[in-house]
Amino acid sequence: MQSQATTVEQYLAELPEDRRAAIAAVRKVILKNLDKNFEEGMQYGMIGYFVPHRVFPAGYHCDPKQPLCYAGLASQKNYLSLYLMCVYGSESHKKWFQTEWAKTGKKLDMGKSCIRFRKLDDLPLKVIGDAIRRVSVKKYVEKYESLLRDSRKKPTTKMAKARRATKPTTATKAPPTKRAKK
Repeated sequence: MQSQATTVEQYLAELPEDRRAAIAAVRKVILKNLDKNFEEGMQYGMIGYFVPHRVFPAGYHCDPKQPLCYAGLASQKNYLSLYLMCVYGSESHKKWFQTEWAKTGKKLDMGKSCIRFRKLDDLPLKVIGDAIRRVSVKKYVEKYESLLRDSRKKPTTKMAKARRATKPTTATKAPPTKRAKK
């Protein structure tokens, strides 16, 4: 559920008290551990942490007007969400994150980058802080650019792979026919 708030303060003010307290606590951990070159603001209807255009002018490749998203914090209809793109974009960082989370004994409810939780006690805040701190802006941008380069080299979907596999090569094309002159 996307908010229409234009500032983080507005966003927090529109939340019910219990959700506001949980979001504020996670926000505090993020801000404490965030590389100084990231910025906080509203992005995609939630609190966002991103690489500003002054640091990475290219922005997000799907919408270059948007700064490159790093993390997000949101109050959804049935749960609260923490989005960690730094975990999603790196297999080694994801493995580290899942291992550290498991050591806490807390249940991890995670999609590709979305960690869903209902209350603050569901989260190991130290692990979240460590995950944020481990990836600097420089490392994040380098990884992002590397992933973009790699995605351009190979088909990204089964459909694209199938199209490329069935596309005739120049060796198998029939030679062009010549038209007879009238």
